[in-house]
Amino acid sequence: MAIEITVPRLGWNMDEGSFGEWLKADGEFVAADEPIFTFESEKALQEVESVDEGFLHILPGGPEEGDVVEVGTLVGYLLVEGEAPPDPTSVDRAVSDAGSGEAVAREAASSAAVAEPLVNLTRDAASAPAISPRAARLAAQLGVDWTGLSGSGSTGRIREADIRAAAVSPETAAPQSSAARPATSSIRGVIARRMMESVRSTAPVTLTTRVDATNLVALREQFKNGGADIAPSYQDIVVKLLSQALGQHPVMNSQWREGGIVEPDGIHIGLAVDTDVGLLVPVVRDVNQLSLAQVSKTSRSLIERARSRECSAEELSGGTFSVTNLGAFGVEFFTPILNMSQSAILGLGAIRREAIPDRDQIVARDQLPLSLTFDHRIADGAPAARFLQALAGMIENPGPWLIS
Repeated sequence: MAIEITVPRLGWNMDEGSFGEWLKADGEFVAADEPIFTFESEKALQEVESVDEGFLHILPGGPEEGDVVEVGTLVGYLLVEGEAPPDPTSVDRAVSDAGSGEAVAREAASSAAVAEPLVNLTRDAASAPAISPRAARLAAQLGVDWTGLSGSGSTGRIREADIRAAAVSPETAAPQSSAARPATSSIRGVIARRMMESVRSTAPVTLTTRVDATNLVALREQFKNGGADIAPSYQDIVVKLLSQALGQHPVMNSQWREGGIVEPDGIHIGLAVDTDVGLLVPVVRDVNQLSLAQVSKTSRSLIERARSRECSAEELSGGTFSVTNLGAFGVEFFTPILNMSQSAILGLGAIRREAIPDRDQIVARDQLPLSLTFDHRIADGAPAARFLQALAGMIENPGPWLIS
């Protein structure tokens, strides 16, 4: 009996996500607990494992990379050897292509047309990778012989882009490329929705200050010259100091929920990471219980995993406060946007050595710009200013606050 392969719910509030790609070729044997396809939810790209074993049958005309797919959508079957797949025309697919219901209807109709010659969509799994149903249809339309192509999918699968690249000509290149390329990536779409939701549903206010970071710079130089395996970055040190300041000012670690203001059990700080697919925010958990060395090691690992898109949904959720750093770009002050449900986010600017008046003389001191955006629904201006003042004091004299 055919075993259905459906899109699982990867988070308690997940209703849909973006389909990644098949990790197995059509007709290939899949063992239980073996990764079978990738799926993106809440900005995390995850491998979905098979719950059973059998020979993979991918639905003709099923979701392609980047398609928005609802939880529970049927995408394929596991079959015993020699078993015929169920009639694809009876499958109720819930795939949204670029958000267009008409596009879904057209795709469902066209899938029935290619269901019969399914064997032509897949090369011998032992000798070559598979071709996606859409790419196969496009190859037929453009007259491209795909049997000698190398696919650009992670498993070598041939995609539409590969077919179009093979069929480039002055007459067809421009319109085909513009039709095939989406205006935004799926992750960019998630980021856009969250940013707009944050702006619409919070009361953001930004406070700025400039902090004397001379001792902070000297401390980091000591770590760098001390032969430590991992010298903490300025951000690592500030994150650890933040946990101390948040412990003293818990309202800045609070969250806005439907029932009102809620104080979380721990201090979990998200790190805004610039990646080639957009902004991701992995979370360092229970920072107040970690040493500076542990914070540095954990943050470095999370940043690397975020940039390689290996972070799980759990690693990208649950933050109670966030930090974003634009200092490397020479930016001083800016207006960070709140992460939903969090009460505040801290922006770190570029450290610059400046001439500062000190009584009757001018001295050179390192200055660190700080930009604190907070939700005025949760905290008023005075408590937020006191929190920023406390953090500034810790940054000016960080040593005592880093002892764990």
